[in-house]
Amino acid sequence: MSRKALLGTVTDNDLRLLRVFRAVVACGGFAAAELELNINRSTISRHIKDLEARLGFTLCRRGRGGFALTDEGAQFHQAAEKVVAALEDYQHDVNDINQRLTGSLAVAIFDKTASNPACHIDRAFALFDERAPGVHLQVHVEPINAIERGVIEGRFHLGIIPDHRPSSSLIYHTLFNEQMYLYCGAGHPLFGRAGKELVDSEILSSKYVGIGYHSPNMEVTRQRGQQRDATAWDQEAVAHLILSGRYLGYLPQHYAETFVRARRMRALATDRFQYICQFSAILRQSPPPSRVVETLLRALTEVH
Repeated sequence: MSRKALLGTVTDNDLRLLRVFRAVVACGGFAAAELELNINRSTISRHIKDLEARLGFTLCRRGRGGFALTDEGAQFHQAAEKVVAALEDYQHDVNDINQRLTGSLAVAIFDKTASNPACHIDRAFALFDERAPGVHLQVHVEPINAIERGVIEGRFHLGIIPDHRPSSSLIYHTLFNEQMYLYCGAGHPLFGRAGKELVDSEILSSKYVGIGYHSPNMEVTRQRGQQRDATAWDQEAVAHLILSGRYLGYLPQHYAETFVRARRMRALATDRFQYICQFSAILRQSPPPSRVVETLLRALTEVH
C-alpha cells in the first residue's frame, strides 16, 4: 500500500474508524466484530480500508489464513489504545466540571479473586452502580504486569493486584488478603502423605510449577529455593499442572478448596509452605483520578 497518505488533523470520522479497528482487534477478526459493533462484515471491511487509506499503510491481513495484524498494525493499535484512553480521561474531566458521573470506566482485576471470602469487589461494584448508574463499566482480567502497565499507560483507570514490588508511577490502596498453600494432585507420590510429617527435602525435590512473571509467587519460591520445572501464566494453568499429579504448585486456598473437597488435591506442610498475598487497588500517580474513578475507589475501600 502507498505511504503517501498521512494522518493530519484527527476528525470525528477518524475516531469512529479507530473504534471499529479496536473492536476488530479485540474480537480477533471481522466476523466476530459484527456482533460487537452491530454492523455487517462488508461495512467493517470498508471502514478498515478507509482507515488504511487515511494512514497510508496496511493494518491487518485477512483471508483463509485468518486475521492477523501487520507490524505497522500492531504499533498503530498500541497508539490507538493511548488515544482512546486519553479521550476517556477527557470525557471524565468534562463530566467532573458538569458534576455528572457518566462515561466508561476500565477496571482490570487479577484472576481467581471472586471466590475469596475476603474479597468484596462485587459489593463495591453494587455500591458504585448505586452512586454512578450512568457509568459503563469495562472489567478485564489480566496478569499483574499487564494491569500495572495498563494503569500507567491510562488504558485501565484502576487495577486490583497482589502487591509484589512497588512502582513510583502508581498509588496503592490496600483492600484484602489471600492465603496461598502448596498443593499436590491425587496422582502425586506425596498425595497420600499430605497431613503427615514431611521433610523439606522431599518437597523441594519434587517437580514444581511456578508463575512466569514477577509476582509474590516468584519472590517466595526464590527465597525457598523452589526451582520451576514448568511455567504457568495464571492460576488456572497452575491448577491443571497440579492436577496432572506431576507437579507441586501454590494456589489460593479459596480457589483450591473445590479440588480439595473432591479429593483431587491436598495441601502440603501448611505450616511452612504457605504465604499471604495482600491485594491493593492501584491508580497512576498523574494525572489525578477523575470523580468517576474516585467514586469506585471509595466504594472499594468502604466495603473492605
